[in-house]
Amino acid sequence: MDSTRKTPSRADQQLIDHAREHGFAVTGKQLSRWRRHGLLPANTHGGGLGRGQGSTSQPVAASFDLVLALARLSGRGKRPTDLALLMFGEGLPVPEQTVRAAFQAAVDTIRLPGGAEPGGDVDEHLDAVDSYIGRGGQTAVMVPARARRVDEQIVAFFKSAGVPWPPAELLQWDENLGAEPMTPQGAALFAADAVLTGKAPLPGIGALLRGMMPGLEVNPIASLVETTVRDVPHSPAVGPDDSLTMLSGDVRRILRELAATTSQEHLGAAWHAARHVRAWALDLCARTEDELAAHAPGDATTEWWISRQLPAGLSLLEELRTRHESPVATALSALGLLLQREQFAELDRIQPGCQWDLAQTPGILPPPARAFLVPAAALASL
Repeated sequence: MDSTRKTPSRADQQLIDHAREHGFAVTGKQLSRWRRHGLLPANTHGGGLGRGQGSTSQPVAASFDLVLALARLSGRGKRPTDLALLMFGEGLPVPEQTVRAAFQAAVDTIRLPGGAEPGGDVDEHLDAVDSYIGRGGQTAVMVPARARRVDEQIVAFFKSAGVPWPPAELLQWDENLGAEPMTPQGAALFAADAVLTGKAPLPGIGALLRGMMPGLEVNPIASLVETTVRDVPHSPAVGPDDSLTMLSGDVRRILRELAATTSQEHLGAAWHAARHVRAWALDLCARTEDELAAHAPGDATTEWWISRQLPAGLSLLEELRTRHESPVATALSALGLLLQREQFAELDRIQPGCQWDLAQTPGILPPPARAFLVPAAALASL
């Protein structure tokens, strides 16, 4: 027997016994490690036992539930930040500082091609990204293979049914027929620019939308974005360079600030909204595949096709790019939803009377995100 092994305190032994009663083997060493990472609060000190027998201590009440969750969730490849996020998502009383640090650590995983980090000269960063792409570095996956297969099957079904392609009804709504879609290389550079500056030129967004819907030779939504400045020349949300101006500076810095300042209640609501959006996207894709396999396109196929041509389609593609759900991916999606909600609230402030009823239109927003994203006052008026 190892005589150097430290005997757990009486308080820690209570936690070890509690875990054992629920079928988990926990050691004093594990308890110490979880405390070092801020996942488990320290025991509270009580009074002395007297006559040189030391002092008493008791586990914090929350520790009993936390120990069971940590024993259940811990495993190979699970980092302390993963455990913090997972337990927070389950509504467990993880220390607030630990939760915020875990969300910020998720932001730190955002890496741009070429290694551009927050701060420094934006042009130099973009040159590094461009050089990286030019050397054959990884580019953006604009349409995941699974989504592309579904799109192709829908188009094939239309054609087999004798429906003219592209649909004649769409032709009149695209004022830039024949416009070049963005390439994966261009999308990688465009995304890097947007992350570093917080801005996105409307013409670039239009080209990006065309690139993300390669099977549709006409794209009315891309056309609408491309002609926004002409149709709404004095919008406060559009800057002099025809860029959306709701953000300023490196988006990673903004996301870190959100992680640090958003109330835990809203962080939790965003976390659950992000998970529901993913469940919606995967379920919609699976139901659409089933309908197409049965040669009977129905409600799912209709919802897929509408969503793919409207903003909700961006969420579809994003979730299909992420093959396996992870705490980090969910945290980033949650912060993205929080950022979008802040932008909506700001837009509602600077341009009252926005057509928020459009948020209820199929394809505009992922259904699970509507109530979370639309400003409460606007939602109440619908």
